[in-house]
Amino acid sequence: MGPNDATIVIYGYTPALALAVIGAVTFGISTLLHLAQLLRYRTWYFAIIIVGAAMEVVGYIFRALSSRVDPYSVIYFVVQYFFIVCAPVFFSAAIYVVLSRFIDKAGKQYAPLPPKVIIIVFVILDVVTTAIQIAGAALIGKAESDGKDSTTPNNILLAGLAIQVFSFAVFLVVLCACAWRVWQQKDVTVWARSARAQLLLLALVTTSLLIELRTIFRLIETAQGVFGYLSSHEVFFGCLEYLPVVLAVTTWNFLHPGILVPKDDATALAGRGLNSTAPLATDAERTQDKV
Repeated sequence: MGPNDATIVIYGYTPALALAVIGAVTFGISTLLHLAQLLRYRTWYFAIIIVGAAMEVVGYIFRALSSRVDPYSVIYFVVQYFFIVCAPVFFSAAIYVVLSRFIDKAGKQYAPLPPKVIIIVFVILDVVTTAIQIAGAALIGKAESDGKDSTTPNNILLAGLAIQVFSFAVFLVVLCACAWRVWQQKDVTVWARSARAQLLLLALVTTSLLIELRTIFRLIETAQGVFGYLSSHEVFFGCLEYLPVVLAVTTWNFLHPGILVPKDDATALAGRGLNSTAPLATDAERTQDKV
């Protein structure tokens, strides 16, 4: 064993190389697609999702190193844990931003909270709760390496996850309330009634539920304690960590805001009433018109 090795495999199992490679490849492809879509549609507000996807790639690369090089390495474990745990913060932030864009286009009067408040409040909550989780996980790793009791560090991790699950559940309520209010009103913009707007809402709800599912899994896993049944069987990591997150990220490749959300329409609405039958052009359509 090397100087940076633990006396046990902190994962609770030796990570499967196949899952690590699949994770790195799928997130890598999604990252490249998101980068191409960013450059094509110029949706700079959505660039944050690329950061998260790239972090997933790094995380799974280090899981592969744990599998093939040294499953006892504390450094490999900490790096993969940090990147895989932190990446969803960026995906959640991307969801908050897209919802704020939806509210801007549909009508701010129909949102329970102002768009900027949604972004600021929920991003801060995600950052704080993720920091708590990382601190708890680091303390767990150190305690296990030193052969000490890890109950207190595990409780710290559990607290961070519990707050995150609750805060994102509140966001889901805000999202659903906004969608319901828009759907019930007749004086919203033409775009808000369009098929594109409905697809955007579908993407928002679907990806939000997937992220929440992943966080609930992490909460239950942590509640079982270090080396509990969920944490010591990688199949649960694959089905409830990797799968929900990769589905959420790739959903935005197919239902990209550049295709569905109209460009800033301060001038586009000039001369148009809310009852106009002419829909606003999306980023994709405007880009195509220039070609």
